[in-house]
Amino acid sequence: MSPADRLVQEYAADLTAALHGPAKAKSRLVEEVRDGLADTAAAYADAGLSEEEAAHRAVREFGTVGELAPSCQRELTVAQARHTARAVTLTAPFLLGCWHLARTAGHDPAVARLLAVHLAFVATVAALLAAATLAATGSLARRLPTPERLPLVVAWAGTTASGAMAAATLALAAAAALATDWALLAFAGALAAAAHAAIAPSARTCRRCARLPKPATG
Repeated sequence: MSPADRLVQEYAADLTAALHGPAKAKSRLVEEVRDGLADTAAAYADAGLSEEEAAHRAVREFGTVGELAPSCQRELTVAQARHTARAVTLTAPFLLGCWHLARTAGHDPAVARLLAVHLAFVATVAALLAAATLAATGSLARRLPTPERLPLVVAWAGTTASGAMAAATLALAAAAALATDWALLAFAGALAAAAHAAIAPSARTCRRCARLPKPATG
């Protein structure tokens, strides 16, 4: 590997380490930067610079990793918000199923079942918010800028839904242990647990991304 290629690869590796977000989006973004850096270095080399000097000139033109990372991270943060919103939205059928089973599976014990219904309702509201987020960051984003705090709102909506599902799982497990129609409540608990497992990791990553430094403006 030539010194120029090594410099480009090191730049790409440092940028990869500095960014957080969905793996595919992150890989695609770093690949675009790597290709752009390599093309710029090649253009400088064609203009008469040595390969190594051409690579250093390209890096100076692109900016340091510290200078470039915040703007790249902004793009990945929005992508992570969409990923989290999609995870919450796709669990909506599970949440509605949990809600329906908790409401219809007999009458005792009432307190645990009522708690599960309310928790499922909270998670369903979060799913509706997530669906609105997908719209706001999709085609609508071509005409209107994405609100700066939207990723953090999505992160906490996902966290709320995940926490509600974890609590609903415990409540439904307790209800199933005491109810005669325990099978339906156990199934509802399994749905709640699956929803929690699907949302929690993405919401945690979204919170982390939303708290990272923003690109400078002005």
